[in-house]
This record gives sequence, structure tokens and C-alpha cells, in this order.
Amino acid sequence: MFGVVRPCRHRLRGPLFGQWMAHLCGLCLTVRDLHGQHARVVTNYDGLLVSVLTEAQNPAVTPHRTAGPCALRGLRRADVADAAGAGARLAASVSLVLAAGKLRDHVADGDGVFARRLVASPAETIAARWQAAGERTGARIGFDTAVLTDAISRQAEVERAAGLGLLDVTEPTETAVSAAFAHTAVLAGRPRNARQLAEAGRSFGRVAHLLDAVEDLHADQSAGAYNPLLATGTGPDRAREVCDEAVAGLRDAIAALALDERALAESLLAREVGVAVDQVFAGLTRGRARAGGLTAGLPCLQGITNRPGEPDFGPVPRRRGRCAGCCSDGRCGDCCSDCCCDGCCEACGDCADCGSCCDCGC
Repeated sequence: MFGVVRPCRHRLRGPLFGQWMAHLCGLCLTVRDLHGQHARVVTNYDGLLVSVLTEAQNPAVTPHRTAGPCALRGLRRADVADAAGAGARLAASVSLVLAAGKLRDHVADGDGVFARRLVASPAETIAARWQAAGERTGARIGFDTAVLTDAISRQAEVERAAGLGLLDVTEPTETAVSAAFAHTAVLAGRPRNARQLAEAGRSFGRVAHLLDAVEDLHADQSAGAYNPLLATGTGPDRAREVCDEAVAGLRDAIAALALDERALAESLLAREVGVAVDQVFAGLTRGRARAGGLTAGLPCLQGITNRPGEPDFGPVPRRRGRCAGCCSDGRCGDCCSDCCCDGCCEACGDCADCGSCCDCGC
């Protein structure tokens, strides 16, 4: 659904990066084991958070195993969350249902190749299979995926309505994520955590929706597509304020949870989400500053042109790369200022070879 939490090994120090990878690889392999090789494309960074939260509350319900070599981790074996675990299955269920909804949206909107019937028809078939697979997996662990499909349907209705505020637009996403987060308390046998997990899910859903809107702003306006910020007249300062409030609420909710293992969950949800917000809005600020300088007279570099009444965001930042922005456009000159790795590029003395110091695909 979203890719907000994409940590770098230089921030997740010690065993934490390996633990995060155990859940990421575990989700991928769980989807494969339950629904076949092709379904692995639904694996996403944020879907694994429910697996992390389940294990954080009760490690006993998250068995691990040693997985065989995989090209995506250098043909090395690795410790991964096992498909028998309830948290991994919840992550798989959520990922499948939301991916099905996203695929249907592309077909309905006629996005790119989906405008062609020869592509749209198979896509609809695949979406139906993913939907059914997600429902079956959810049912086996007591999770009713109807809350997700209802949220997807309401999101489409919200985007067709006029006169709504920003939080009205983000509500379906918040509700869906809230339900998934709260169900981890059931799976872990920690019912007292359910309320705080629901709050954490609402906050995370709000942040994820808004960051996605900021990153898609230029493309949406160019294509005349719906964007929550443009539709509600929300400017950059207000968007950042709403994100900051949601991050604060997320941190409070995570801090109030009764967890057996806190380190990974807190690193991902209390820190990495804040890092993602900082990076997206810092890129937005840099883009606006550049537009006011040497690029101000060059239309091809100025980014979007606002229609009357629309908020002025200026040029929109490039989308985050594999490690959330570190050198993702290949310009090493920006690495030391933009790097996601908290100064790791200083270790090599220059920016000649960022990959050698970052070691995270950037």
C-alpha cells in the first residue's frame, strides 16, 4: 500500500536491520508459500509492520526459520519470520487485499497501460485472485478483510465528493490501518493494547496518505488526476503541521503499549516515520528554494504551475529511492546533504562512491 518505512542499515544499527529484514523476507516468503510465486509482487515495506507489532507484543507467536539463498539478499541464507506465524499471515492478508484494490483503481482510472483492454482484463482477474486469497488468509487468523475493502470503496466515494476537509479524505486509510494494527493485539494475546494500537494505526495511516499525496502532487496535477492536497486547498505548511501532529500521536501510542520487545517497533514507528516526513518536506523546501534562485526563469525546471486558488507547493521533490532518498537520482553532489544515512558519507571522505559507505543499495 505505502512505502513510508524504508530504513537504512546505518540508522537501524546492531541487530535491528537484520530483524527488520527478517520480517520483510518473511512477508515475501509467506505470500509465496500461501499463494504462489507471482503473488510475491504484493510485498511492501509497510505491510510488514503488523508482523513487527505482533512479535513485539509476544515473540512466542512469531516463529522464525532459516530461509534459503535469495538474489535480493546476495544469495545468502537468512533468519526470517515463518509463514506459520499469525503476524506474517496478517501482513500477507493485508498486502494482498490492498494490492488488489490498488490494481482495480489503476484499471478504473485507465492509468498508463491499464487503459488498454488487453492489459486491463488480466489485471482485473489478478485483482480478484489477490482479493480472494487475502480474504482466505485473513479468515484463518480471525481478521475480517471487509474493513479494508470497505475503506477502499469509501475512498473512491470521498474523492468524488466536494467540499470535504483534508482529514475527511484521509479517514478511510486511517480506518483500514487502524483495524490491521489493532488486530495484532488479538493475535499476540494482548487485548489491552488494542486501543493504543488502533490510535497508532490511525496516525500512521494519516501520515502515509499525506506523504503519498505530496510525492504524487506534480504527476497528479500534470495528469489532471485527484490529489488530496489540491482537492482540499491544503498548502505545504498546513500539510506539514498535520503530519507532525500525526507523528507525535503515533509516538505517544507506541510508548503506551505493553511490549515484550520494544526496540524494533519503536525504531520503525517512532523514528523512521518521522525521518520519512522530514525527507519529503525537506525535498519540497529545497525545490521551492531552487525555483526562487537560478531556475526561476526556466519553465522546464519550475515544476508545477498552480491554477487560481490552488496551494503553492513549488517544485515537488523527486520520489524517494530504494533507501528513501539517499543519492536516488545518481547525483553524488547532493549526497552529503540529502543522504538518509545520518552522515555515513562523511566516513569515506568524499562522495565519489556513495555505495561503498552506505551499503544499502543507494
